Amino acid sequence: MKLKILFYIGAILWITSSCSLIKKKKGNVSTTTGWAYNNPKNGGFEYHSGYNQSAGPGLVYIQGGTFAMGRTEQDVMFENNNTPRRVTIGSFYMDETEVRNVDWREYMYWIQRVYPNDREIAKSVVPDTLVWRSELSYNEPYLEYYLRHAAYSEYPVVGVSWLQVDKYCKWRTDRANEVVLINSKKLDANLTQSGDKVFTSDGYLNGMYEGAEGKKPAKNMGKDGGTRRVNISDGLIGPRYRLPTEAEWEYAALGLSGNTEEEVVLGRRIYPWNGNQIRDAKKENRGQMLANSVRGRGDYMGVAGFLNDGNEITAPVQSFQPNDYGLYCMAGNVNEWVQDVYRPGSPSVVNEFQPLRGSVYSNFRRGTDGKMVKNKYGELVKDTVANYANFKDGDAQSIIAEGDDWKANTELSTTSQMYGTATGNVIARISDHSRVFKGGSWKDRTYWLGPGTRRQLDERKATNDIGFRCAMTHLGDSNVN
Repeated sequence: MKLKILFYIGAILWITSSCSLIKKKKGNVSTTTGWAYNNPKNGGFEYHSGYNQSAGPGLVYIQGGTFAMGRTEQDVMFENNNTPRRVTIGSFYMDETEVRNVDWREYMYWIQRVYPNDREIAKSVVPDTLVWRSELSYNEPYLEYYLRHAAYSEYPVVGVSWLQVDKYCKWRTDRANEVVLINSKKLDANLTQSGDKVFTSDGYLNGMYEGAEGKKPAKNMGKDGGTRRVNISDGLIGPRYRLPTEAEWEYAALGLSGNTEEEVVLGRRIYPWNGNQIRDAKKENRGQMLANSVRGRGDYMGVAGFLNDGNEITAPVQSFQPNDYGLYCMAGNVNEWVQDVYRPGSPSVVNEFQPLRGSVYSNFRRGTDGKMVKNKYGELVKDTVANYANFKDGDAQSIIAEGDDWKANTELSTTSQMYGTATGNVIARISDHSRVFKGGSWKDRTYWLGPGTRRQLDERKATNDIGFRCAMTHLGDSNVN
């Protein structure tokens, strides 16, 4: 009898224990196995539902969709390199404004503080202020004051190459993620970090950062009951800041969210606003300039007492009226770098979804001990495993020049040799270093203000009319934000 009682008691305890491992409120139980999530008693597999991405500092949400990408005006340059076609863009975030001088000065300050004795990296992040010099212009004051003087803090940074901008995006990613971890008390602030001991998002996620845990570190749901580093499944570490793709930039510039009725676009736009003029036609703002550009030969700002755009060079980044997405200066002020490698024929070979030319795939490098390798700046070293800048662009069918000078599978089969005229004169110095820039600038005519126009410059060069703004991928449901 006693044995039976003991058996029943044991069975009840076993069932109770099993229920504690399995039975949980809806949403905390695996619909595949029935086992409870986030329960240390059954191994502690973690699952966090209901994620809703927050926009990073300065970013505006751009809900994705389909649109007709390409030029809307006559091809006055006769380049035939932006033929209209329908594509779809996933949702993303974009900076409300162009990156300012004060933003770039913060970047330079951090570099100098963290790498105080490294003149090489300090020099590499300084914009080229010599871009303001012109043989027949008096621009010396801009060379001296534009980047650093308080008067121009809110103006867009210029004189930065595509390569410099790409590194800025990586730096901004790391600083934004670091402050999120610090504010959530998952990581202690470390103002003494330097050399190869700096915080990077990749280094932290891969266990290569040596900073101390904060007062509220993430809990390890396993049996040891300890703490752990935040990982990507926690949702705290945000996506990378990056340059927008050409398609994303053009989609955001058009701002079609304010020009649709249900699924019908009421009219293609030439500019980021309705109409074919660069002055506002609305009664309350009638006659006001909508962009900072050159109105005519020698007219950069208008007549004294009644200036048109009111700025002889660039303007503060929140000047003029924002478009329907709330983005400022998507036409005029400064041209903006985008992610794409430039090709005149790109529109005919890109994908219909998330088009991009210039995809590069890489892997983290590992040493002989199997551990990931850092460089002297604390960044995990990556090795390129594939570069698609020339995808569908290096075969015999891709030739643009006529004649027999270009042959497949010869030493002439290079990007720089492909783009020429029948007489052999190079029409554009196009290479794998050529990057697209968009939007028009303070010294451009009206034609270039259209989001569908595109030009190119070597990624290693900089000018006084090209700046940039950052983008970030949106994760999850596009209807939730």
